[in-house]
Amino acid sequence: MTVTVLSENTTSSEKFKSEHGLSLFIETESHKILFDTGASGLFAENAEKMGIDLSSVDIAIISHGHYDHGGGLKTFLNINNKAKIYIHKQAFEPHYSTREGGTKAYIGLDKSLLPNERFVFCGDRFVIDDKLELFSDVEPERFVPTGNKDLFVKDGDNFVQDNFAHEQNLIINENGKTLLIAGCAHKGIINIVDKFKVIKGYTPDYVIGGFHLYSRGTGQNEDPDIVDEIGKILLETRSRYYTCHCTGIESYNRLKTVMGDKIDYISTGKKLKIFENSEEKK
Repeated sequence: MTVTVLSENTTSSEKFKSEHGLSLFIETESHKILFDTGASGLFAENAEKMGIDLSSVDIAIISHGHYDHGGGLKTFLNINNKAKIYIHKQAFEPHYSTREGGTKAYIGLDKSLLPNERFVFCGDRFVIDDKLELFSDVEPERFVPTGNKDLFVKDGDNFVQDNFAHEQNLIINENGKTLLIAGCAHKGIINIVDKFKVIKGYTPDYVIGGFHLYSRGTGQNEDPDIVDEIGKILLETRSRYYTCHCTGIESYNRLKTVMGDKIDYISTGKKLKIFENSEEKK
């Protein structure tokens, strides 16, 4: 299996542009998957430079209803005319973030894309096939990102705290190994891994995703002591972690200190080869 980072907050090469967002291209034995589309059409621009044909994607997944993960949806629909797009049924709700001065900025998806017969709206659990499944029914029991307090859903004229029911996570099974992919882990990466264990009965071999330990709206990092505790718990799972996007570089560096070679950061242009006899990162 190959996982290529099409867009992320940082870049591994001056050949590729970066943005606040996330998009991954995943090639398995059975599928070509697009996981999130970043904030704009940049993911497609970078894919072209990498020689990746997005028209060949047969499954697309949007992790949750924020623009930095689904902002490139229109671009993808224009490029690809066949892939079903799996998205939570609440993802198109009006999502907002607090900005400087207390104003609320719209950070949701483009509702003009509705209706579209290619969208498959998912609930708490959705099995795509024997290799792919989605889950979103995660209980936010511990170490929930403090940055969530600045994120809202508009209900009529009122802004209410987002409970992130619209956030879904992807499980990929291949050759007896399992990969868990989270977009932003708003429910808390530990809680997501715990839910995975409830579903599967074991911990994943690999985990990829943003951990939301940095808030772009406020510019604040998660408390360092909390990050250390998260790192210790993740280390106990014995999974291999690749993080990016909303984790934040400062928080990543603390996780790296705690977790050592069990975690790495992946930037735009990075390619991971996993589930093989030898693991390779270019």
